[in-house]
Amino acid sequence: MNADIARIATALDQAARRAEALAQFSVETPFSLDDAYRIQRAAMQRRYDDGERSIGIKLGFTSRAKMIQMGVDSLIWGWLTDAMLEEDGGLVDLARYIHPRVEPEVCFLTRRDIDRPLTLLEAADFVEAVAPALEIIDSRYQAFKFSLEDVVADNCSSSGLTVGPWSRDFSGLANAGVVMRLDGRAVQVGSTAAILGQPLRSLVQASRLLHDAERVLPAGSLVMVGAATAAEALRPGVHVSVEIQGLGESSFSVRP
Repeated sequence: MNADIARIATALDQAARRAEALAQFSVETPFSLDDAYRIQRAAMQRRYDDGERSIGIKLGFTSRAKMIQMGVDSLIWGWLTDAMLEEDGGLVDLARYIHPRVEPEVCFLTRRDIDRPLTLLEAADFVEAVAPALEIIDSRYQAFKFSLEDVVADNCSSSGLTVGPWSRDFSGLANAGVVMRLDGRAVQVGSTAAILGQPLRSLVQASRLLHDAERVLPAGSLVMVGAATAAEALRPGVHVSVEIQGLGESSFSVRP
């Protein structure tokens, strides 16, 4: 393994464990997007070696709002582990995060191995169920500032998630209303159409990215298909909820 790849992967892993922010690596040590994914894999392997279990993947920058907020223009992806799962409706402790933000998501549960590029017509046949979800993103970089390569190396800011009740009804998924609330006040309002025009398209993109990486996503995996709106900063004591029309609600409270 390239020494810089190993060094950056180790530093990112330690920053996540210690909840300590780092300076962007790409400023002093420029690296390619391919190298960024190599760093991501190396950092994730450290987690697996310590007993964490992969439970699926997440896609990033699938909405125009998110691209504008983060100043990037490319679809990216990272891995989810069992240690990232927070209890739906439960308490979240911010001590394990650096500067966390939350965004409303749609989550798919796969029913078949995704082992090849899918078409949009095929995508629904690979899905067991769909649920409203909340993702807690937490960049390991200072001031939440990063390049595309930096954020990919950092596992696309993956940190935490809650998943609401599962549904097998995909009929209204293309343009379902999305409302995210903090302490009952609507702070972000949007539509699932913001996720590549239709969340199942995000699953199609995921299948192509997995194929390019020569990876197979097993049946029973979660796929967080991208944020429907911009993210909101978290603070102690706040209650967060997302309601997606036709799917239901997911929520959590932040420990005071």
